[in-house]
Amino acid sequence: MDKIIQAFVLAAGRGNRLRPLTDELPKPLIPIFQKPLITFALDHLIAAGVQSFVINTHRLPNLFHEFFSGNAYDGHSVTLAHEADLLETGGGIKNVEGILGKEPFIVYSGDILTDVALEPLIAEHFRTANDVTLGLRRNTGLGAGVVMRDGRIVEISTKSNPKENFDYANISVWNPEIFARIPAKRKISFIPILIDWINQGGTIGGLA
Repeated sequence: MDKIIQAFVLAAGRGNRLRPLTDELPKPLIPIFQKPLITFALDHLIAAGVQSFVINTHRLPNLFHEFFSGNAYDGHSVTLAHEADLLETGGGIKNVEGILGKEPFIVYSGDILTDVALEPLIAEHFRTANDVTLGLRRNTGLGAGVVMRDGRIVEISTKSNPKENFDYANISVWNPEIFARIPAKRKISFIPILIDWINQGGTIGGLA
């Protein structure tokens, strides 16, 4: 069975919508059921076979260093990648190219609670030989809107709207070829990167 053993966990957001809770804590470190929110993502990934994590930071990076003292979580390697200026999702992925290297990886938002099944998503990525495979949910009116046809994503919009049949569930599987498509040291979402890749014949798939 094909496995993915590394993940990039997004934790660099400002957390503005949760103020004042995020005045003194980054959103991924806010306790939920007596444990930091980000640990639910890490535990989910570990259960799916992930062995090492890259986590980006922006606000209050010292608190991430304190929590991940020893550069580890539950015996698994953790590398923190600080963004002095926010790079958004695409720029953040490009920023950790030197750490993730030439193997596939999972991108997972570190401030969500989800029951999206990771093993089927990983299996679908390898089965279809996709360049990128997005975890999807039925249109909820939240997140990026996605149109699927014959197992391929043919359209993505930055906001959900009624014509899309799926939303992005904030978990995805990527091949390292993405790095060459993202400009260096630039603030950019990965949505326009994927739209451009689709238009050029890239195989972008999804699984709900």
